[in-house]
Amino acid sequence: QVQLVESGGGLVQAGGSLRLSCAASGRTFSDYRMSWFRQAPGKEREFVASISKGGSGTYYANSVKGRFTISRDNAKNTVILQMNGLKPEDAAVYYCAATDRTVLSTLDSWYHYWGKGTQVTVSS
Repeated sequence: QVQLVESGGGLVQAGGSLRLSCAASGRTFSDYRMSWFRQAPGKEREFVASISKGGSGTYYANSVKGRFTISRDNAKNTVILQMNGLKPEDAAVYYCAATDRTVLSTLDSWYHYWGKGTQVTVSS
């Protein structure tokens, strides 16, 4: 089992920044590809960003490319989502997810473990 706990959400004005963290425990963190998803009210959960097990490969949804950065620290069992230039449409609950599969997928069914989420609110 892998336990994931997100933090760092909050209220920010449009154009502002937030830094989300996801702390993992339970298994060897570097054995897992880590991703962020988000879900806005009334919408399906959508892929945001992913990082490979070693951290050398990253991938972003087009909607956040150039504004968000995903990174990981395998020594600290943590994955970070740095969000800059936030827009009202970025408001959602953000979830951290882990899979032991190496290949990237943007489908939430690909991921075995999920955190409970952290709320991001962006005021216009």
